[in-house]
Amino acid sequence: MNRLKQSDGDDCMQIAATNGHNEEDHIEQEIEEKEHFQRVINAFKYYKVHFLGKIDKNEAFVAAMKERQRELLADYSEHLLQLRVCIEHNHEIIKLVLQDVDSMFENSRHDEREHRGLGRPTLSEMDKVSSVLRQVVRDWSAEGEAERRQCYQPIIDEICHRFPAGDTPRSSIQVLVPGAGLGRLAFEIAKLGYACQGNEFALFMLFASNFVLNRCRGTHVYRLHPWATTNTNNLRPADQTAAVSFPDVDPSQLPADAPFSMAAGDFLEVYTEPDQWHCVATCFFIDCANNVVQFIETIYSVLRPGGFWINMGPLLYHYADMPSEESIEPTYEHLKSIIVAIGFVFEKEEQAVPTAYCQNRSSMLHWSYNSSFFVCRKPS
Repeated sequence: MNRLKQSDGDDCMQIAATNGHNEEDHIEQEIEEKEHFQRVINAFKYYKVHFLGKIDKNEAFVAAMKERQRELLADYSEHLLQLRVCIEHNHEIIKLVLQDVDSMFENSRHDEREHRGLGRPTLSEMDKVSSVLRQVVRDWSAEGEAERRQCYQPIIDEICHRFPAGDTPRSSIQVLVPGAGLGRLAFEIAKLGYACQGNEFALFMLFASNFVLNRCRGTHVYRLHPWATTNTNNLRPADQTAAVSFPDVDPSQLPADAPFSMAAGDFLEVYTEPDQWHCVATCFFIDCANNVVQFIETIYSVLRPGGFWINMGPLLYHYADMPSEESIEPTYEHLKSIIVAIGFVFEKEEQAVPTAYCQNRSSMLHWSYNSSFFVCRKPS
């Protein structure tokens, strides 16, 4: 199990590895983790080949058309050339992201030779690479500020309300953010002075968060073309090729008294010690479980008596449409009854809170969730 923790050196964070298994289980798990690690790297490396290949097909289709049709598509053909440039540029950013991932985990090293012979990534893996680039926009660009205001700000406001500055220093308040993604919510909580740890399971996210949090210095130093691979609902060519700069804040600038860390691994396996956290903040997280009840039980367990669980998000239930996976999908009313039965007391609840997720503001398609926002307390 891999764990990203605060560094004593120049990095904002660095990754360490821990495990709580016997030797045989540990060896088997390590093999599986290495294979997955290699597949994720392979998917990132395949970004350019995969998406330029799609443009090749577009160009070949146009080339096979009648001359009059090709003439009518002259501007479109020029646009395809611009998309090539965008994908090439994104590939350069991806190379920076991958620059040190082979040594990300302190006690785990990955040989470059292990990445060879993996073949073509799946379409799902390639979609995840594109999704990570859009996630950079959501978490670390000025363009993502509106989404962060919808999704993150209510959580931050509640933390400040429940744990105000006073006799107890904020640095002594332990806040956990499971499903932290690229780390912006956890970063903002830590910037206010709270001791905050984010937790993320997906290596796609961890690679990108490692780059932003540990390697980015200054603001607006990098540029991405996050919509270059989105070929539907584009109003203007410039909307698809638009560049977004990041990060909008300097990730290295945190108060000296704000401990900030990230833990890499399965939430259910990493957090087993009871009564550890003053607050658990979840945003678009609880529906990532195939057994949401187990998530709620774990949140209850790790909270200190009197601690708060603050949640924002929908119930997309990521495993619901996977035939190979077992999953339960309780309605919100079912979920609320379960939360109370486990022992939580509802302190605040809001329904139908509009929240978007990685939306292109210039797209012809816009949608948002009517999310649930609530604050629950573990009785003391």
